Amino acid sequence: MGIERFGSVNGEDVLQVTLAGPDGIELRVLTWGAVMRDLVVPTAHGPQGVLLGLNSIEDYVAHSPYFGAIVGRHANRIGGACFTLNGKTYRLDANERPNQLHGGSMGFGTRLWSIVDHSGTSVTLGLVSDDGDMGYPGRLVATCTYNLLPSATLRIELTAVTDQPTPVNLTTHGYFNLDGSTDILSHHLMIAADYITPTRPDLIPTGEIKRVAGTPYEFTTPRPIGAAELMQDRTIYDTNFVLRGPYGVLRQAATLASMRNRLTMELWTTEPGLQFYAGHLIKVPVPGLNGTLYRPHAGLCLEPQRFPDSPNYAHFPASILNPGQVSKQVSELRFSG
Repeated sequence: MGIERFGSVNGEDVLQVTLAGPDGIELRVLTWGAVMRDLVVPTAHGPQGVLLGLNSIEDYVAHSPYFGAIVGRHANRIGGACFTLNGKTYRLDANERPNQLHGGSMGFGTRLWSIVDHSGTSVTLGLVSDDGDMGYPGRLVATCTYNLLPSATLRIELTAVTDQPTPVNLTTHGYFNLDGSTDILSHHLMIAADYITPTRPDLIPTGEIKRVAGTPYEFTTPRPIGAAELMQDRTIYDTNFVLRGPYGVLRQAATLASMRNRLTMELWTTEPGLQFYAGHLIKVPVPGLNGTLYRPHAGLCLEPQRFPDSPNYAHFPASILNPGQVSKQVSELRFSG
């Protein structure tokens, strides 16, 4: 494992941590945003990079659509950038028209984290979010641990504690492309979900929970993301899927597979929801890893999460963390092929 300077933001050094695990899996992590910058996994055809990433901290600050970041304090969207908790209404930083996205304009994905612990195969990063940060109540202490395990597995653990009741919804925001293709439309995807939480045009949930059967959201068996009969609808995938199984138990949530190199990625998580974003808005003006220019659908996101806007819907799985509790999310990316 190595630690090197990657650049600086506002006069503070940004570090890059390189982890090397069993089976030839390798991960590069930045202290800015706790970003997964590059993930290389073994295949029958040799090492394969599977993440979209950028080449300088200046490019991340100026152009990154949360590439590989840990986002929070509350990932995804909160409608009207406000919520009511214990009789008090909190006004949040609104960074997507009237709503809040991924914790606000200075959410966790754009902040400097500290290295708490590290070894050759793992690193733990920490972040302190003060009371009132982006409008949220309570002082929150968050950690992110990346751990490379045998059989080409990356385990990600996210924890948080607070001194006041507050919403918490941390998630990983990696953009995956398993074979280096121009786009991911030929990748096959399975999502272990029979329902979604539909949204208004601004992507705020309506509060409904709808079946996916017979709709373009039906990924209960593997199928191409850009299936021919759905070509006109392929830009709609920025949606929360209601995962099967009990919240808090590690279980399989999705399988992504490349037909080009036969590489498969299984996503396992403890979270109740999974945001599938097919990357239709990607348009980065600077080259990414290996000089690649990222265009629409260059990568896709599978974000384990509590539901979007959950502080405003009592029937959604709770995202409120209280003093004395520990918020914990565990996810694993398991590669084979």
